[in-house]
Amino acid sequence: MVTKYDVFMNLYDRGGPRKIIDVLKDLQQKKLDYDKIRKILETLVEMKLIHKNKSGYERIMNSKNQHLFEMMKYCIQNGVNYNDLFNERVAQYLHKAFLKKSFTANDLDLHPRTFSKISSILEKNGFLIILSRKPFKAMVPYNSFLGDFVVHYGFRPLVARQQQDEYFEEIQKELVKFKKLRTRNIRKYQEIMETFQIRFIHHSLSIEGNPITLAQTIKLLRDQIVPENLKVESVHEVLNYQKAFLQMLQNVRDELPLTKESILNYHFLAMQHKPQWAGKIRDEIVTIRGNENFKVADPKDIEPLLDRLIKKYNEFRKIRRPLLKNIFEFTSYLHNEFQHIHPFFDGNSRTTRLLTFHFLQMNEIPIFDIPLGVLEEYIFSTKGAKRRDDSQLGQVLQQIILYNLKTINENLV
Repeated sequence: MVTKYDVFMNLYDRGGPRKIIDVLKDLQQKKLDYDKIRKILETLVEMKLIHKNKSGYERIMNSKNQHLFEMMKYCIQNGVNYNDLFNERVAQYLHKAFLKKSFTANDLDLHPRTFSKISSILEKNGFLIILSRKPFKAMVPYNSFLGDFVVHYGFRPLVARQQQDEYFEEIQKELVKFKKLRTRNIRKYQEIMETFQIRFIHHSLSIEGNPITLAQTIKLLRDQIVPENLKVESVHEVLNYQKAFLQMLQNVRDELPLTKESILNYHFLAMQHKPQWAGKIRDEIVTIRGNENFKVADPKDIEPLLDRLIKKYNEFRKIRRPLLKNIFEFTSYLHNEFQHIHPFFDGNSRTTRLLTFHFLQMNEIPIFDIPLGVLEEYIFSTKGAKRRDDSQLGQVLQQIILYNLKTINENLV
């Protein structure tokens, strides 16, 4: 069923004036739906999103309307159904949820059915992390998209501050549950891994500027159908990163530790679309685009720093049954240290995520995706950070790990 937002997107994207019959064709509607589309267009005129002239209906370009269009494009890029999300009740839910470090159904003062429906929408899209089902307890990670969304509906996005290790106990409980459930249903676990893998590849490369949408990524990797009108390099970038991700999973299954050679191999597989750099240590100074505060190693220091990192990694591996807290601390160190060494001309961040996932899974902590709602905070804790803070990254990683565990466990039940 076509909505006012579908029609708005069509007109705003097209640019020039459109007659009702044009909108019908664009949205693949029947002529019988002419009157329905006309009414939607009149509603959009009343909302001052479009205007009507002799040539038809045309977008009204201003900062507010452009912002709405950009938010809806973000939804399309990331596989979020904007028709589910764009609702004042959802904005009210988020506004109240932001004020709490974690919240219950009673905190938001919504009808139980409305609360349940909105919670489901947010959780499905990676905007909500469930801490407990019974009694219900959850948290909404703040990101600029949700903040802008709340502002669009006239609310102020005030945010409660998080505390360190706030999810530590929940992670421990979910890990115990995971180990039992995985043993009982290995086949289902493999299916979940495949779904998560595709989302992660999309999320990971979207950070690096790849324009392919989640829907196109699914089509490419699951259905082996190359979407039309995409640059060859963008397609190869996705396919190559899948090869590197699958190699990481195989290495974990074979219980192979990280080595300098395996790191170079991950990079080589992920960057085959840029053969001049794939699997090769850089020999020139580089900078992080958009963050002059992010310091990376001088080329002459890369090899010694990598050797030191691998040595510390091997020392950690010798610890028998390390505490979960120690695993998290070393994960943050490994991630940040490798990113700051920045051994390659390009592809450092995507390689860092493979190393991090490898390390965690070798320690029986399943992590296959970074949920959409946490993606921005993850960036600002890594290559977007003004200064290195391993404890801050550790906090974000806890949210990511808990989301993965909760989602996997609920699918395995």
